[in-house]
Amino acid sequence: MMLADLTSEFWGNPIYQKIIKVLIVLATGLPLVLLVSRIVSRVLRHRLGQQGSDLLARIVRYSGYVMVLVAVLQEFGFNLAAVLGAAGIAGVAIGFASQTSLSNLISGLFIVGERPFEKGDIIEVGAVSGTVEEIGLMALTLRTFDNRSVRIPNEMLVKNTVTTVTRYPIRRVDLTIGVAYTEAIDHVMRVLAGVADAHPAVLDEPETVIVFNGFGESSLNFMIGAWTIKADVMKVKNELPLRIKEAFDREGIEIPFPHRVLAPGKAMEPIPVVVRESRN
Repeated sequence: MMLADLTSEFWGNPIYQKIIKVLIVLATGLPLVLLVSRIVSRVLRHRLGQQGSDLLARIVRYSGYVMVLVAVLQEFGFNLAAVLGAAGIAGVAIGFASQTSLSNLISGLFIVGERPFEKGDIIEVGAVSGTVEEIGLMALTLRTFDNRSVRIPNEMLVKNTVTTVTRYPIRRVDLTIGVAYTEAIDHVMRVLAGVADAHPAVLDEPETVIVFNGFGESSLNFMIGAWTIKADVMKVKNELPLRIKEAFDREGIEIPFPHRVLAPGKAMEPIPVVVRESRN
């Protein structure tokens, strides 16, 4: 009878009942929030990419935590209407003070929807270039080629031009070369084509672009554009000029230095200046 009385007293106590309800809310609500966020991440991964799906899953997770917190506060008898009213007034004041943060948040959602780049891509934003490490709610984190971490607000990514260097599987490496005026243009173009064809990392299709750019101050200028896969861009950029120099040396093609021709001329005679004295 004593045990029955204690059990009856325990279940009949409103405080214990609230504690049990709160524990049930936490035990069911938190795992449910995590489950829903994981489902959102997996379902949207193919459409929004890894970073986009993770970002939306994070938003769902934080929203779920807020809902669980509200349910717990309601069980303890908090007047949520008064709390939400005060929060609304404070939210308006904070909103005016944090317009930049709100703009960054909205810009981040646009970036996730459009997917101009993903984690691991190399992008250029103004004078900054590097590898995308994280697409956050407020900012993007870049890792530069000299191993620095750069944080760029999402608002700047929407307002400025962003170049995704690794968007496509192949890229073209462009080099500008000048040769002496005594060289034959068709001979130089054949040598450049042979160097590109002999390089193992240069693709046969698309075909290498070789263009005569015109007459410079001291040289005939050419442009060679060699296509390669994006993983071999640095290799082609480093090795192709060396191979071109070796080929020019074998073929006797001169790479000139700037020339200046000085023509003798007649010196100008000084202009006489007449000074008159005034008499008073």
